[in-house]
Amino acid sequence: MADHVLDNPIWESLRSRHRDLAIRTGDVARYPAQVAPFLGVAADGVDVGAALAQLVPPDDTVLLLGVTPAVADGWRLDKLAMLAQMECPQHMAEVEGPPIMELGEAHRQDVLELTALVYPHYFRPHTMDLGRYFGIYQDGRLAAIIGERMGMDEFQEISAVCTHPDFNGRGYARHLLAWLSNDVLDRGRTPFLHVAHENHRAKQLYERGGYRDRRDIGFWSLRRAAPL
Repeated sequence: MADHVLDNPIWESLRSRHRDLAIRTGDVARYPAQVAPFLGVAADGVDVGAALAQLVPPDDTVLLLGVTPAVADGWRLDKLAMLAQMECPQHMAEVEGPPIMELGEAHRQDVLELTALVYPHYFRPHTMDLGRYFGIYQDGRLAAIIGERMGMDEFQEISAVCTHPDFNGRGYARHLLAWLSNDVLDRGRTPFLHVAHENHRAKQLYERGGYRDRRDIGFWSLRRAAPL
């Protein structure tokens, strides 16, 4: 079993904050494909048996963090990377910037267009159902966004920190990160996030703001194996 809820964030989120979204069979659960590509299992090496066949259709690939199942023949589990899992236990220094607005249904298409450009692999048509999303508009265009993804009682994942290339270099990501991280802390939860070690620019942004490495966590893909 994981020693801490953040060691198994997908499973812990699906059995707590996002339990109403979870598609679950025994010790395995996933988000609907239109919401997020993530699947979680209760513990390392758990035998998921027929559950995977029910939850992962032949044309789908799901992603896992940290904890992986025992998979039988016919399935392919690939390690994609070791990610840095970071948390921010203290308030960040405020960053000046333009007004931040909460994004809703009226902004969904703008969000999807921006994420398709700069954050294409993880954002789905209904990812905004996972939590609150915020953005900065400039000259009538969505310039930058940030949002909440996985979450438990005491922790909240910060995600989709991205800026349109036309607005890079203006400090919008720092502004959004400080604002939302502090708001999450004010609500009694600790913000955390995941970032690839190779994404030096993003990792430095988080470190400068006060995020600290908690652990490295494995990032995996799972899909049906191609027939021989």
